[in-house]
Amino acid sequence: MLIYNSSKGYGAIPQAIHWLTVILVAVAWSLGLFGDDLPKGTLRDAGLFVHISAGLAVIILLIIRLAWNFFNPPPFAGSTTLGIWLVRLGQAAHYLLYALLFAVPVAGIVLQFARGESIPIFGLSEIASPWVKDRAFSGNVEEVHEVLAHTLMIVAGFHAAAALIHHWILRDQTLARMLPRFGE
Repeated sequence: MLIYNSSKGYGAIPQAIHWLTVILVAVAWSLGLFGDDLPKGTLRDAGLFVHISAGLAVIILLIIRLAWNFFNPPPFAGSTTLGIWLVRLGQAAHYLLYALLFAVPVAGIVLQFARGESIPIFGLSEIASPWVKDRAFSGNVEEVHEVLAHTLMIVAGFHAAAALIHHWILRDQTLARMLPRFGE
């Protein structure tokens, strides 16, 4: 298994970052959607802690991924039978995913601060809210956070669907580039 990207596909590091990000986003979104359904007390508090931790981890992984892409550029997307416009659409979708992977957790941080609550840093430390609790502001930020999170899930769904279309219909190597390659 290659650590670095090659002309054939992504290396193990970007693959691990990609799939870990997928898992963290799914966990954070699920807890954001259903966390209030958890029983009040320890379980709900744990759900919020995991939700916040997953969001912080997504930002860290995004920074690592962008740095990795700078020093080890991703493999060329190539062209498809549907033309260059499809490649450009895929690139735009990636930029939108990156923007949302940053914006959703940042909005969550602002929301937590607007509630007058601290941000737990993986249970190791906390960042105190720089603001006093503001119910109206936190309500507005919560709505922005939710809309951005749902938008992220929709765009990610299109991203996944496009990968499957490439694999099953166009029969190219787009999906295989992000899957482990053993024996190389």
